[in-house]
Amino acid sequence: MKSEVSEMGSGVGGGGGGNKYGSLNLTDLPQDCIATVISFTSPRDACRLSLVSTTFKSASESDAVWESFLPSDHQASIPSSLSFSSKKELYLSLCENHILIDGGRKSLQLERVSGKKVYMLSARDLFIVWGETPTYWRWISIPESRFLSFLLLFLNMIWILLNGI
Repeated sequence: MKSEVSEMGSGVGGGGGGNKYGSLNLTDLPQDCIATVISFTSPRDACRLSLVSTTFKSASESDAVWESFLPSDHQASIPSSLSFSSKKELYLSLCENHILIDGGRKSLQLERVSGKKVYMLSARDLFIVWGETPTYWRWISIPESRFLSFLLLFLNMIWILLNGI
């Protein structure tokens, strides 16, 4: 990947459009410099740039790049029982799999393209009118669920009001 740096204007002596500086090969830049530039892009761009050359591939796979795509508070959210060989592996895992936070009352996942946080609230984290009234609701547990309990609505409910906490 080469980029020509050309002379601005005609310069002294009226020579015109010659190339005063020669060629600049972007792959000659230090890998950490390339990684810094890539870290200001997006996860999608980092993956695309990894196809440019082996130097860009190494830079775009670096932990410094993928650390910049992770939420700043990601270390506090990830259980210590989980370990990853790279920040990229961590990022992709958070995009594919949710993790429970706040005592299992919320689920956190990352949106793959942008890296934005996606939260899912459990029913226990909602204020539900008459939520504790057995005439209208019953808390149940479903083993396959990501959350510990669900609120089952009985059919004789006329209206519902929910608020996130």
